[in-house]
Amino acid sequence: MKCRFCATPLQDVFLDLGSAPPSNAFLAASSLNAPETWFPLKLFTCGTCRLVQVDEVQSHAALFAPDYVYYSSFSRSWLAHAERYVGEAVTKLGLDHSSLVMEIASNDGYLLQYVAARGIPCIGIEPTNGTANAARQKGIETLERFFGREFADEFVRERRTADLIVANNVLAHVPDINDFVAGMAGALAREGTITVEFPHLMELVAQRQFDTVYHEHFSYFSLHTVRNIFAAHGLCVWDVEQLPTHGGSLRIWATHEHSQRTETPAVAELLAKEADAGMRDAAYYRDFQIQADEVKNGCLTFLLEQRRAGRKIAGYGAAAKGNTLLNYAGVKPDLLPYVVDASPHKQGHWLPGSRIPVVDESRLREDRPDFVLILPWNLRDEITAQLSYIREWGGRFVTFVPGLSVE
Repeated sequence: MKCRFCATPLQDVFLDLGSAPPSNAFLAASSLNAPETWFPLKLFTCGTCRLVQVDEVQSHAALFAPDYVYYSSFSRSWLAHAERYVGEAVTKLGLDHSSLVMEIASNDGYLLQYVAARGIPCIGIEPTNGTANAARQKGIETLERFFGREFADEFVRERRTADLIVANNVLAHVPDINDFVAGMAGALAREGTITVEFPHLMELVAQRQFDTVYHEHFSYFSLHTVRNIFAAHGLCVWDVEQLPTHGGSLRIWATHEHSQRTETPAVAELLAKEADAGMRDAAYYRDFQIQADEVKNGCLTFLLEQRRAGRKIAGYGAAAKGNTLLNYAGVKPDLLPYVVDASPHKQGHWLPGSRIPVVDESRLREDRPDFVLILPWNLRDEITAQLSYIREWGGRFVTFVPGLSVE
């Protein structure tokens, strides 16, 4: 196996979670008597460029199939984040009705709806049929394609280059990262800007966020590594923001290396912060397995203690990160009888691997659980506010990452 960016042979294991089914491969009732396919879930650190990555053990197309169940618009906080970003980008870049905004992995139109509302032409690139159709229902033109160099060349020939290319939480999902970044460079106008959001590897390590590892995430990034990947394709990062989303993310602003843009101090400051943390050294990546196992063991201990005490536990949020945690810990319905989720696309299905049923929120009022385990811990504030009524019967909220927390 070689690094997907620099082709260095990979030898250093960052994290080994054994095997698991794809985290978004939810099961319908008709599938419960059929076997599931589990794939190895092991991360490596490149000794040259420090890109943390998983082997592509299942095809990109299979992971992002037409029945993909993740719809961005079911998180109110994520919609608010997208709306704020659009306002900032329009002001910062001077976008208007003559501009073109392209979003890669545009999902259900969660972000481009705010671009369109400002009268700015936009187009979404989204390979999954259900989410693409949801975007079209919002009036967003959406092309059902995977993005890469070939698509970008075709798009520019038939249409034009984009003044802004948005790629939120998709860079990690790309198996051929060189093809993807080259495609963005090819589709970008001469003085255009690319913004990319991705979880920050430094936060993943610091906060023990091993549950964000799953087969759809091929790569895990520092600013140092992303900057080098972009530079290899004639792009320069001229600004960076540190965001609270997904447990700690970065938003980079990039353009062609010949652009008139000047680099902000934020770029050098964060690169120095990463270097001071040791992210360019092999030692930084060696002990993460121990941290992941401590979180897993804390999860199992708590669930077993509550079962022995006869207390009720319900899960909330059928998120991919929750599936990683539950499958690594070996949790089944005897320890967590069900998980509530707001999305009707997940309700009536079963979690992959653990086969825990996904139900609607009314189940909480019926069962009055003692604890609600929040699996998407990055949405803890939103969820605790939404479910505050569980305190009426003495219910409490639990999260396991970065460590056990009960409130």
